[in-house]
Amino acid sequence: MIEIFDKQSGKKLGTITEEHLRFLIDQLEEETEEDVDYYINKPTLEMFKDRGIDPELLGLLEGALGERNEMEIEWKKG
Repeated sequence: MIEIFDKQSGKKLGTITEEHLRFLIDQLEEETEEDVDYYINKPTLEMFKDRGIDPELLGLLEGALGERNEMEIEWKKG
């Protein structure tokens, strides 16, 4: 199980699958191999749609972003 958190507040946003994590890793830039956080914004989510994001993962990220323009998320394996 992989948990996703709002990096700023520490609030748990939900859980994702290994496939969801692989999608994020493949699509987003990592500064190091140990990197577990990502910056997302509305254009990022639009790019994800064009690249075939799983609807469940998209819904989680859209819900997390809400009315904000951007945020950082982080993940942890449980």
